[in-house]
Amino acid sequence: MTLAGFLTYALALGVAAAIPGPGVVALVARALGSGFGAAMAFSLGLILGDLTYLAAAIFGLSLIAEALGAVFVVVRYGAALYLAYLAFRLWRAAGAAAGVGGQSRDRPLTSFVAGLTITLGNPKTIVFYLAILPTLVDLRGVTAADCVTLVVITAAILFAVMTPYAALAARARESLRRPAFRARLNRGAAAIMAGAAVWTVLRRA
Repeated sequence: MTLAGFLTYALALGVAAAIPGPGVVALVARALGSGFGAAMAFSLGLILGDLTYLAAAIFGLSLIAEALGAVFVVVRYGAALYLAYLAFRLWRAAGAAAGVGGQSRDRPLTSFVAGLTITLGNPKTIVFYLAILPTLVDLRGVTAADCVTLVVITAAILFAVMTPYAALAARARESLRRPAFRARLNRGAAAIMAGAAVWTVLRRA
């Protein structure tokens, strides 16, 4: 691949990642409900999901992915159910004395798996890597060195896009200490998470 090809891919990925979708919405809700650490673990799951589809596209697995379309439907609904469960937990915690801080005990692995599941079931991600990517990159001419470069670019771009979302949401969470604000914040995060669940189910592309 040429430098121009890498730059084109990086620009397209950056624009696609910056546009709020189910992954970004869920990331913000996770940061509001559980803090920056949980949100970053969540973002690592999102990144791994993207890299999974990148590998599928590079190694010619897109045909298999299309053949297993029903599996992706199941994954998408599973992600939506998990988001709905998180929304339920946040809503119930809104009136608890621990407030938002009580949600910070979520395990990093739980957040990581949630991010991975949501990405694997996100139609926006599927369309980008299995439909748009082949129009940007000549996948037949990708070498091993190109693969490594694409992985590094993908991880770097997504990390750069997701971190500000997580940091801003976590900062808003930490700035509100009064119980009343905590309850409202938890309910707001629950509403965002529930909206992401609905979006995940309804959005096809």
